[in-house]
Amino acid sequence: MQLDQLTIIVTGGAQGMGAHFVTRLAEAGATVVAGDVNEAGLQALPAGVHRRRLDVTSESDVAAFVAWANEVTGGVNALVNNAGIIRDGLLVKKDRVTGEVTTYGKDALDAVLAVNLVGATLMTREVVAGMVRRDVRPGVVVNLSSVARHGNRGQTAYVASKTSMAMNAVTWAREFAPFGVRVGAVAPGMIETPMTQGMNQKARDALVAAIPVGRIGVPEDIWLGVKFVLESDYFNARCLDLDGGLVM
Repeated sequence: MQLDQLTIIVTGGAQGMGAHFVTRLAEAGATVVAGDVNEAGLQALPAGVHRRRLDVTSESDVAAFVAWANEVTGGVNALVNNAGIIRDGLLVKKDRVTGEVTTYGKDALDAVLAVNLVGATLMTREVVAGMVRRDVRPGVVVNLSSVARHGNRGQTAYVASKTSMAMNAVTWAREFAPFGVRVGAVAPGMIETPMTQGMNQKARDALVAAIPVGRIGVPEDIWLGVKFVLESDYFNARCLDLDGGLVM
């Protein structure tokens, strides 16, 4: 699909990579709908972008948002499941000095899965159901996974959610094929964020040294992958790793 043929929802679209995707899509002539809990960020998006507060963990909020998006645009035919959070921590940890054992909390686990997995599933269900009801063809869904799906210390919840996003690209591609809807995933590696920018220089240098291309990624690197999945009608049910070779 050409980008200017897309009427597309981007979740988590008010900040970080999501805001970059929204801007690039709008520049390419797509009709863009951005949803996020960050209302100030939504207001800072480019003119012409449809925007509304969206909590992907709320089933009623998701249903209302997608219904509104279809109404204001005339019908959505694409989705980028970008909304995500991180709540890192070792599943079991023992203090080297005191010997105290602490464990990863269920509240953190629930929060990560609610946004990264359940929220994306609810969004996909509602968007694709709308396409099927209107017999819209073709359609496309892009899941944001992560190279953390290969396993990463201290990220039990995040790894579980992002592995699911990659594998659901396969599951949903199989389910939605009769409706003319493709599903693909993009898995970023380490990307420039306020977190990485705030790292001490020694830790940052060690991180960069582990990346074969010699640098941390930027949102534009991931946008190029998302753009490929959106545009390539032959890309389906696969996950595209964009990590500079970090995971080989």
